[in-house]
Amino acid sequence: MLNSRLHITPTWLFRNGNGELLDPIIFALLEGIHDTGKLTQAAQKADISYRHAWNLLTRGEQFFGMPMVLMRKGHGTRLSPLGEQLLWSEQRLRARLEPQLDSMASELSHQLQQLLEGAHPVLRLHASHGYAVALLADLPGELNLRYCNPQEALSALNRGDCDLASFHLPTFPPLAKRVLAVYQALLAGQDLRVIRFVTRRQGLILRASTRKHVHGLADLTRPEIRFINRDEHSGTRVLFNLLLEEHQIDKAQIANGAQEEFTHTAVAAYVAAGMADVGFGVEAAAAQFGLEFISLATEHYLLVCHETQLRQHNVRQLLQAMTSDEFLADIDKLAGYAPDKCGEICTVDELLKDSSG
Repeated sequence: MLNSRLHITPTWLFRNGNGELLDPIIFALLEGIHDTGKLTQAAQKADISYRHAWNLLTRGEQFFGMPMVLMRKGHGTRLSPLGEQLLWSEQRLRARLEPQLDSMASELSHQLQQLLEGAHPVLRLHASHGYAVALLADLPGELNLRYCNPQEALSALNRGDCDLASFHLPTFPPLAKRVLAVYQALLAGQDLRVIRFVTRRQGLILRASTRKHVHGLADLTRPEIRFINRDEHSGTRVLFNLLLEEHQIDKAQIANGAQEEFTHTAVAAYVAAGMADVGFGVEAAAAQFGLEFISLATEHYLLVCHETQLRQHNVRQLLQAMTSDEFLADIDKLAGYAPDKCGEICTVDELLKDSSG
């Protein structure tokens, strides 16, 4: 049996005309300099010696023909424009690719497990990308986690291509009923049961310098405000469009409203890099990049399965693990997330009734 999860980590490889490579550890060093303003602390965070760090920066300057950091005696070390560009490019690469790579790693882990032990039950979960759902992969039992939007996940559940699917509903009942209407065709006429999981806050993600100019959705219509949206098929985009309708805002008025990213993390990285002023996503993504957050809605993030699957051993094992004190404590550490009667079973109608009560 595999003793740990597989991880696939994307990174840049820089090669010059002479075939020389720049060590990818440079990105960890640049991130440390950005966070601490001190080369000594950055080297410690990157787990390299101060000498190695200094040599990397020197070699990087020779490689690109310009410095990656700026040093002033008594003022510490900060990233140069090149260093900033390199760091944010790497952050955006990871944010864009990690969900797909996590899905591939989960699939590969499953294939290797079968090779080592032979065929055995694997719990297949198709889910919207998020910070809490990623924690499920660390629980006991083997979970094949594949990221996709809610419509794709529920369609896969209907076809039998997965055992569990996810979707999310606002806790505000009128909004929840409108979101539910989007997925009604995929939920109707089946013996489906809802597994409660977490609530999460969604809202505007912005830098501190923008916070004094942006206070809510109406400010997104100002021509000088650059916005980064989620992809049109995501559940978050469905919520955002409904919130615009609630506030009687025409989405055509939002500058760069057609510009999209595919994950919450990618939206936050885009804003942190200064490529947009505001994005829309979960609070945890804003916290990851040290950004400001304006909460606009709270959602139930839910798992769904057929009633008969609740009797499967691996599903029962997952439900038990979801109620453990350790797992609930891990959820509480995520900004904007909270356990939501974690592991309890209900119907969609019961969930809406509970929300309105």
